[in-house]
Amino acid sequence: MSSIVRITSGSYRNESIKGEVFTLVKGYQLGNKGGFVTVKNEGQFPNRPDQVRVNVDSQSMIEFVSGRDEIKMETHKETEEEAMDRIATRFAVLDEMSRACIGGNIRAMIVTGPAGIGKSYGVNLQMEKASMFDHLADKKVRFEVVKGAMSGIGLFAKLYKFSDAKNVLVFDDCDIWEDQDALNVLKGALDSGKTRRISWNKDSRILRDEGIPNSFNFDGSVIFITNKSFDKKAGKMQPHMDALQSRCHFLDLTINTERDKMLRIKQVHRDADGGLFADYDFTQEQTDEIMSFIWDNHNKLREVSLRMCLKVADLVKISSNWRELAKSTCMKD
Repeated sequence: MSSIVRITSGSYRNESIKGEVFTLVKGYQLGNKGGFVTVKNEGQFPNRPDQVRVNVDSQSMIEFVSGRDEIKMETHKETEEEAMDRIATRFAVLDEMSRACIGGNIRAMIVTGPAGIGKSYGVNLQMEKASMFDHLADKKVRFEVVKGAMSGIGLFAKLYKFSDAKNVLVFDDCDIWEDQDALNVLKGALDSGKTRRISWNKDSRILRDEGIPNSFNFDGSVIFITNKSFDKKAGKMQPHMDALQSRCHFLDLTINTERDKMLRIKQVHRDADGGLFADYDFTQEQTDEIMSFIWDNHNKLREVSLRMCLKVADLVKISSNWRELAKSTCMKD
């Protein structure tokens, strides 16, 4: 009996696969370009071989429907260094894609991952580098980071102000995902057509007062930074979410476990110039003590994040009794 598996999230030749069922030939393996499983092609991929490799980020993306014991999973236990390299590669992709948005070569990108792992920092750093010469030349700022709640009409006005080519709007955990007006505006702004014309067909005193037309072409780029999981169903908003995702490049930073969060911290500390605490003027002993404290107590911390590391570092700076302070202010009751 063959094993039947469901791929909850994967891809084949850049074609997204979500929830499709296959006959498993060979279990999860880790190659040079990431994880994959080998499955039978039973008509799912016309004009392709009888067996194909479906790319998956991890074994958690594979659900056994039947026959789990029939095929031995060929697994490779990822080492810490391999995991840190995987995470570093994803963040390098984030930097490159951010630069492409700044250059106007990519219209839109969604970046998803848990809070406190440096999603915003990486994007903002690229924006600051690109805008440095604009500031020196006293030119109009081409980038803006938007946070907090935003209505559909507010979004329309913001897009107008940054509608020129090579302008970039970054929506950082901005609460727009449940607003149907906002999602409809975004679908128009990010349309795949040559001309992206968006309209606001309701009467609006706000637009009149600010001199904003009811219709304009949007030639800028948009980056969404979110903790939201796009694999979870969003009820009646799901068709809008699917339409928006289809218009954007989608980058999941693949930090899905507490171990991955801890290794992201270690990776930043490993790769950053001067380490994670370069601005604190700590001795090597102090730095090692902080990293050990975080690692040993990560299950007790209120949050496993880069921010939490800096909170502990602040306590080291102010008191030799920092461990007790950290237990009281950084750990769960």
